Amino acid sequence: MLDHRLLLEHPDEIKHALQRRSIAISTIDALIESAELRRRSLQKAESLRAQMNEASDRMKALAASGDQAAMTQARDSLKDLKNAIKEADFQSQEHETALQKELLTIPNIPHASVPDGHDESQNRIERHIGTPRTFEFEPKAHFDIGEALGMMSFEQGAKMSGARFVVLRHWGARLERALGQFMLDSASNFGYTEIAPPLLVRSDAMQNAGQYPKFIGESFETLDREYTLIPTSEVPLANLHSGDLLSEDQLPLRYTAYTPCFRREAGAAGRDTRGLIRLHQFSKVELFSYTTPDKSMDELERLVSNAGSILEDLGLPYRVVSLCTGDLSFTSTKTYDLEVWLPSVKAYREISSCSNCTDYQARRSSIRYRPLADASKSKTQFVHSLNGSALAVGRTMVALIENYQQADGSIQIPDVLVKYLGTDRIA
Repeated sequence: MLDHRLLLEHPDEIKHALQRRSIAISTIDALIESAELRRRSLQKAESLRAQMNEASDRMKALAASGDQAAMTQARDSLKDLKNAIKEADFQSQEHETALQKELLTIPNIPHASVPDGHDESQNRIERHIGTPRTFEFEPKAHFDIGEALGMMSFEQGAKMSGARFVVLRHWGARLERALGQFMLDSASNFGYTEIAPPLLVRSDAMQNAGQYPKFIGESFETLDREYTLIPTSEVPLANLHSGDLLSEDQLPLRYTAYTPCFRREAGAAGRDTRGLIRLHQFSKVELFSYTTPDKSMDELERLVSNAGSILEDLGLPYRVVSLCTGDLSFTSTKTYDLEVWLPSVKAYREISSCSNCTDYQARRSSIRYRPLADASKSKTQFVHSLNGSALAVGRTMVALIENYQQADGSIQIPDVLVKYLGTDRIA
């Protein structure tokens, strides 16, 4: 969440930043007023405590003087001050609770380099890597190729689970496993520590990661709502050091996880209804970093480079896109999407999203570090957290099947994947 002090110390800057994310000025003003009420209530409580300290000192002097009448009056005054402090503390806690509740609904502020815009049509293309293949035949969609080769069955998936589920079969299942292992090995080579996290998390973990309360209802929850199936392994990785105080020399900490992910896709009605692009259950290799504020933007570029190199090793053409303010995720200050070329639709589609969340998640989950330069050992700061897909395995399968399809209906396998899959062609 945002640092409430910024609302009072730099209100105009915060107003401008949040308006870039289409937050209504009335909402921002109400947030600033809540922060001001909290500050006033704290100041009032501190002032009353100072008065009580002074009154206690006077009591000691009166006790030495033996003036009983004055002592009685002073005791009554102290009693009134104690009651006033109790009321002030109650009011302060109420304002604190109200402010924290409001802050949970406010997104991260966008970085100055993020382009303004309302939706994905106003994202900025940064660069292209690789050249799309020229086909001597009309390329088919991945689902047509995959079903013809017996690699996937959407009918069987729907039979047992409904729409947006698939059964991967034989080479389809093996290809998914091979891609996941290849991506994990790549992440390990980049210096990420592999984690096998729980797939069920509590609601506080979802809130710490920035999923709740914004996206309540978009994940799969147990009936008692005690647990939620993770929509991405970013959630457990963002909670890995919840409540921890780290040392600067431990940073950066880099983690990777290969997990199934579960999403209702509530806002995706009518989009990508066929194929592997938008399923309720899919696999993804996640990259996650904790670092210091001064290095987080460099870490974002590193994250993009790591994810991009996997696509390059697979020989898949892609482009890097800087998301505009209207397309940023809730927790992100700056995001690059990697979009891979899909011959069947003759367009680039998102395959990875790499984001710098600054201290937004760390404030929710209370993850701090102590700078090495702090000789007094008294000052701590919140870490910055970053996340990226490297990559969404299903979408990588889509890109691989379509870009490496052959005229006879077979699929050529990229050289780097042959040792994982055990064949250089699926036919």
